[in-house]
Amino acid sequence: MQVTDPIADYLTRIRNAQMAGHRIVEIPASKIKKRMTEILYDQGYILKYTFDAEGAHKQGLIKIALKYDPVTKQPVIRELVRVSRPGLRKFSGATDIPRIINGLGIMIVSTSKGVMTDKQAREHNVGGELLCYVY
Repeated sequence: MQVTDPIADYLTRIRNAQMAGHRIVEIPASKIKKRMTEILYDQGYILKYTFDAEGAHKQGLIKIALKYDPVTKQPVIRELVRVSRPGLRKFSGATDIPRIINGLGIMIVSTSKGVMTDKQAREHNVGGELLCYVY
């Protein structure tokens, strides 16, 4: 099945796995999805991840271990929202990148220097396409 918006598919698979209470979610890999997974891991939103190059999918597979609160069993990722879509792209300059919950959440931005968080984009003084936000 061909997906028209692979980033929305990625976010939806994570959201659905959390709602079903799964520990691990498998997602077909791509460069941008790998980078987004690294960002989620670095920011503490997921437990761990692995990239499997071989298998049924020619581009590989990303396996993500989702993170839950040990006491309440609630997922660490409260909300995962796609901002820019194929039908309506959203771009922002370095100074205009929105802060998510006053800096508590992260915006993932695709810049000319690669995919990075809103904080990194401000540090490098680059704007770009606002992919999604997480908190």
